[in-house]
Amino acid sequence: MKPDTPIDLSAPAAERARVDAALLGRAAGGDRDALGELYDRFSRPLFATALRITGSAAEAEDVVQEVFLSLWTRARTFEVARGSAFAWAVTLTRHRAIDRVRQRNRRSELLGQATAEEAGTQPAPAGPDSAAALLAREHAGAVRSAVASLPPEQRRALELAFFDGLTQQEIAASLRQPLGTVKARIRRGLIRLREIIGGHHD
Repeated sequence: MKPDTPIDLSAPAAERARVDAALLGRAAGGDRDALGELYDRFSRPLFATALRITGSAAEAEDVVQEVFLSLWTRARTFEVARGSAFAWAVTLTRHRAIDRVRQRNRRSELLGQATAEEAGTQPAPAGPDSAAALLAREHAGAVRSAVASLPPEQRRALELAFFDGLTQQEIAASLRQPLGTVKARIRRGLIRLREIIGGHHD
């Protein structure tokens, strides 16, 4: 994923925030092109944020994917009065990245405890933390399964966007497909993911 950000930093912050809020508002109404534009504006700085926290490119990619799915499914809950759309996306990214680190640490702790239990040195752990970690892993697994269930052409377009950090124009060039075709594939894939992920949250 490229480290530079596509957000026009020369533009006044208030203007960038206004454009971002308008795009998120369109996404809340089901406009997939608007979400694609937000992806082009946000994905690289969000990846950099997740990478700083997790220290893992693979985990950072997963975090960014989950954040954009959240933006898509929760766009209607955004309130301009509480901050900018970009700040909200960064907050979601930080929370999910921190959760990833906590889950990783918890897995290491459980592994150590399991080894100790086999040696007969301490009792088995119990409590809400292990249950929370299990639920978080199940959610992450559901997201990955949802992506894997998409038709190959939709899945590939979304993988290039979420995992490789390409813009829609770069994806079109990579796949040697018209930009309109790539946008349509991403739109259809996002619709399906929204249906699947939304069903998990019902």
